[in-house]
Amino acid sequence: MSQIGSFTRSNDGTYTGTIKTLAIDAKARLVPSDPASTSEKAPDLRVIVSGVEIGAAWRRTSKDRTYHSVKLDDPSFNAPIYANLFEGDNGELALIWSR
Repeated sequence: MSQIGSFTRSNDGTYTGTIKTLAIDAKARLVPSDPASTSEKAPDLRVIVSGVEIGAAWRRTSKDRTYHSVKLDDPSFNAPIYANLFEGDNGELALIWSR
């Protein structure tokens, strides 16, 4: 696993930061999804880069922490990128890539 991004959370529930991989180096925002959505499968957050939605995130809970499961996808990718957004001790959030 490796860190591919770092974010900070604003009071309005928006996360702002960067995503960096060999193929991506972009400023990104994770914004809350439309609260009117009633689908259980609807994401909690949408991942926006340069005004374009490139992914989504779902809130998950493990034994000891809450995190977001993130899926990034774009026509330029061979396959979607899966990662988890975890909050660190200092309040900054790390986007950790996983296979």
